[in-house]
Amino acid sequence: MIVFPAIDLRQGRCVRLRQGDPTAVTVFSADPVAMARHWVAQGAEWLHVVNLDGALGEVRALAPLPDGEPDLSGLPRNWQCLYAIRQAVEVPIQFGGGLRSLDDIALALRLGATRVILGTVAVQQPELVTAAVERFGPERIVVGIDAREGRVAIHGWRELSSLTVIDLALRLAAMGVRRVVFTDIARDGMLTGVNVAATAALARLSGLRVIASGGVAGPEDILALRAEEAAGIEGVILGQALYTGALALPTALALARGL
Repeated sequence: MIVFPAIDLRQGRCVRLRQGDPTAVTVFSADPVAMARHWVAQGAEWLHVVNLDGALGEVRALAPLPDGEPDLSGLPRNWQCLYAIRQAVEVPIQFGGGLRSLDDIALALRLGATRVILGTVAVQQPELVTAAVERFGPERIVVGIDAREGRVAIHGWRELSSLTVIDLALRLAAMGVRRVVFTDIARDGMLTGVNVAATAALARLSGLRVIASGGVAGPEDILALRAEEAAGIEGVILGQALYTGALALPTALALARGL
């Protein structure tokens, strides 16, 4: 099972939100590159980087970059951070937040993302997901399913759609998606324990590989998720627990590997 340390970017800083609330923000570092190096030095084999400004709707159309060394001067700060993190570490990067077009996806991959996470567009523009899988391949496209009381949330978790988690997951599987990140919003940033039952049920019912997110509080959550690995749980994203010291990354990695 893969452990993904989270680096959530807000105006170029590494932050954590509580239940996705932009007013409940804690800044952990003004240097996301240093944070990336820190987690890799502790053994991280993947990084989970989120452009919160984009996820919260603070987006603008981004032009494709010409060939050659990219000129980052016209890009938003968080996109520049993605490129800087890519240059600083060699582990693969999962990147999401506010991706709204095939050009956005191509740009994220060009700047160093190994794969991208699509969120709101999967609900509002499902044809974009299909096109993305066809153009970039299923291993480079992940969809984030963010849920509140069983329904899918969109626009930075501020609106609830009419779709249930399972309905969306089955639609995604039919589109050729292989992997999703599942977040129980009520638990995110709260250190109250990950929703293992819902995560495992999603994996079993959809046949998708599922990365758990939201609420991890300590070693017991890693053990509980690993016990359901056969259901299709592929990994877990760690945020608040790492940043507050509730769970050390080397400990999480060892437990995830069954050591």
